[in-house]
Amino acid sequence: MCPVDCGIGLRAPHVAEVLERRPAVGWLEVHAENYMGGGPAIRALERLRGEYPLSLHGVGLSLGSVEGVDAAHLERLGRLVERLQPALVSEHLSWSVTGGAYLNHLLPLPYTDEALSVIGDNVARAQDRLGRRLLVENPSGYLRFRGSSIPEPEFLNALARRTGCALLCDVNNVYVTCANLGGDAVAWLDALDASAVQEIHLAGHAVNDADGRPILIDDHGSPVAEPVWGLFEHSLRRFGPIPTLIEWDTDVPALDVLLGEAAKARARLAKAGDVVAA
Repeated sequence: MCPVDCGIGLRAPHVAEVLERRPAVGWLEVHAENYMGGGPAIRALERLRGEYPLSLHGVGLSLGSVEGVDAAHLERLGRLVERLQPALVSEHLSWSVTGGAYLNHLLPLPYTDEALSVIGDNVARAQDRLGRRLLVENPSGYLRFRGSSIPEPEFLNALARRTGCALLCDVNNVYVTCANLGGDAVAWLDALDASAVQEIHLAGHAVNDADGRPILIDDHGSPVAEPVWGLFEHSLRRFGPIPTLIEWDTDVPALDVLLGEAAKARARLAKAGDVVAA
């Protein structure tokens, strides 16, 4: 299991420095697809595995594909899990594959009973192959399907009940979704089944102008915004202290900047632990 601490997303520009410095950070997360080909990258990760718990975060399993999970991709992921023995394995509530074509986007889904059935079957198949519980992450929202009949938190709760999967609550995504589509981010968090939430993600976002209206983009390219820190603190009161990750994928800063963000999260985790213990 990952410790109740803050980890960082390990990206290529920082691998050599992390190997050299061995910074004090709770755990490391990597994108699974970057390590499926073997070679020097995975050997470096194996060196770090002895000192840091690892998390594999998938971006290509396409849990929402009505065609089902790609068998070859799932097998590659399964072999990687067997090799690295990560503490956590997670994926997104999205789709990215159709007709054998892989799209470089995490595309949204309508929240309907039909979609729940499709995703439930795919999650169950993935968990059977991996031999472990999968964590499913809420997406950032930029549009709403007219046919969606189930609120997003309820959809995630139903998926967890149906499959036994856990939930990865991306707090920045909650903030982005509610800002873009309307809604109360605190109420969104309060509607999530606290017993199913096993991990939190934090990241920065960009604010774009669309015909005079601000649109938030989950670009993982800046520090965590102050309102998101506030939602994180609410999340800790709601879910208790749980493993938390700082993501930073674009305009990747110096490692010390990333570690500074992790320290902010760690301080809040420690404070929440004191409150829960009391």
